[in-house]
Amino acid sequence: MFRIKKLDLFIAKQFGLLFMATFFICQFVLMMQFLWRYVDELIGKGLSMEILAQFFWYMGLMLMPQAFPLAILLSSLIAFGNLGESSELTAIKAAGVSLMQAMRSLIVITIAIACISFFFQEVIGPRAFISFQQLLLSMKQKNPEVEIPEGIFYDGIPGANLYVAEKDMERGMLYGVMIYRMNGGYEDAAVILADSGRIQATADKKHLLLTLYSGEWFENMQQSGINVQTSVPYRRETFATKHILQDFDDGFNMAEVGGIAADARSKGLSRILHDLDSIHEFNDSVGHAYYNEGRQLMFNLPVLSKNDSLKLVAQMKSGELVDIDSAYQQLPAAKKQSVIRMACSDGQQVSSNIEYKVEYSEWLNRDDRMHQMEAINKFTLSLSCIIFFFIGAPLGAIIRKGGLGVPVIISVIVFIVFYILDNTGMRMARADEWNVWFGKLLGTAVLSPIAIFFTFKANKDSTVFNVDMYKNIMMQVLGLRMKRHIQRKEVIIEDPKYVLDAEMLRNVDREITAYQQAHNLLSWPSPIKVFFRPGDDHAIEHLTNVLEVAIEDLSATRNNYVLMKINQYPIIAVRAHTRPFERRWLNAVTGLFIPAGIFFYFRMLRFRFRLQRDLQQIHRVSAKLIPRVEQLASQQGVVDDFLFIKDDEDI
Repeated sequence: MFRIKKLDLFIAKQFGLLFMATFFICQFVLMMQFLWRYVDELIGKGLSMEILAQFFWYMGLMLMPQAFPLAILLSSLIAFGNLGESSELTAIKAAGVSLMQAMRSLIVITIAIACISFFFQEVIGPRAFISFQQLLLSMKQKNPEVEIPEGIFYDGIPGANLYVAEKDMERGMLYGVMIYRMNGGYEDAAVILADSGRIQATADKKHLLLTLYSGEWFENMQQSGINVQTSVPYRRETFATKHILQDFDDGFNMAEVGGIAADARSKGLSRILHDLDSIHEFNDSVGHAYYNEGRQLMFNLPVLSKNDSLKLVAQMKSGELVDIDSAYQQLPAAKKQSVIRMACSDGQQVSSNIEYKVEYSEWLNRDDRMHQMEAINKFTLSLSCIIFFFIGAPLGAIIRKGGLGVPVIISVIVFIVFYILDNTGMRMARADEWNVWFGKLLGTAVLSPIAIFFTFKANKDSTVFNVDMYKNIMMQVLGLRMKRHIQRKEVIIEDPKYVLDAEMLRNVDREITAYQQAHNLLSWPSPIKVFFRPGDDHAIEHLTNVLEVAIEDLSATRNNYVLMKINQYPIIAVRAHTRPFERRWLNAVTGLFIPAGIFFYFRMLRFRFRLQRDLQQIHRVSAKLIPRVEQLASQQGVVDDFLFIKDDEDI
């Protein structure tokens, strides 16, 4: 039976406080990012605080399901990072509680948050989307003047450019109005200047009524049917009040409420599934209709005589080869020209008709895909809450860093990866370049194995983020190495055995000479021997072991010259010059995979050349170091004899 323990309450409290804080932070960041899409709708439009409050309220409701996963990731990372940094997680494990047992209360909370996210997407999100779009629509239709900026020309009204020096949003007045109407092009534009005016939408929302006060109208009369030789080439009108009716289109025209309700984002899951059946049936009917029209078009031959047309149709239906050229040559010259003109006209009409059908078919298919994607998104976005938890909590237990430093960086990286994968899959699926299921499940499919891997490693106390381990692996793969940094020891318990060290260095020097005579390291070995046969170099292993023993013993010396010289000995890689890996099957796989085989083969050549230089370096260093070690050995022997005689006298 599941019982709530004090540990569960403690961890849940730590996570809950962090989740509330991180949720509002993530919500604010997402709203600011989303706000840039509509910044032109808000800035400088004189909107009231009530309208702005509604705008941000509906925006926040739509973005809450996206803020849940990021907040869970960040809060779980910080919570378990704090527990690990303060050694509380170590104490919990020492008490016999595994990581999964410590996480069980948060797993329940995360599943509850995922259900809340699904509820938002199913119920609250669609309603918020409809209200948000209706708010934008009402902002534009009730106050079309809010679209017009101050101080620059606005070309959002078809056939006209409008300039407004100043706006009074409380009274709905425009001041310093200048209008260019291009009815016949820029050369014949009508220029209207007015001291003030107002703009309103008509009841049918299809026209704009411009009411201008105290202005003048200048218009070129050349295109108005007046003789060019007249003494009045243009018309000038001064008015106190002028009413102009302008088409209400382009920038002001948006989808009606019915169009908003048809959007997939404004529907719940049950309605999406219901509408998908209707969409599929309608798309199939459109496809059959287009197919039947194409078949009828193939047999439409109106320019021939009745008998010839019937004959050609019969031949085409029977599958016989029809000679169109011979039928065309039988026509008279006048009829041929008529046939050519009609063929060109029919071709243009057919081409336009096909383009329209293609665009309409693409729109229908896109609407179908959008509904499928929205249905899948309701599950994937909720599932991402659980996935992000099983990434954040194990990572926090592994890195053991709390606060807003490392956790924020890791959270941003993980979320960016998920966002790129999800957004790429969505765009490719929407463009019908990828399958809908593949595109929408791409981010989930990539992050799910990562979550399982981190959870497994954290539960087993594995060091996934051991930087030194990864650094050593990369240095080995790339053939990099570190130099020796042996420093003088502050406390020396026992002096080096200089006699033995000198003898070992001489033996190493002799073995190097024999090895160089037996092996030509500058030659290119056979790839078969490298990848498919065992090739451990035991001579180099023995040589290196003896050298390291001598260096380790000499590191306890007080002589600075000896310390300087032993630091000049290179660190030798004992296997890299023979084969890439220790396991024989791994070498065989690498050799069969040609690109990897080429890389490791040339890497092995590099290590062979480097080993040749290292052996020569050992020769040079030993030639200078051995005499000094022998000198220190003789001095050490005199001191030992003196101490031995002194001890005898004392006795």
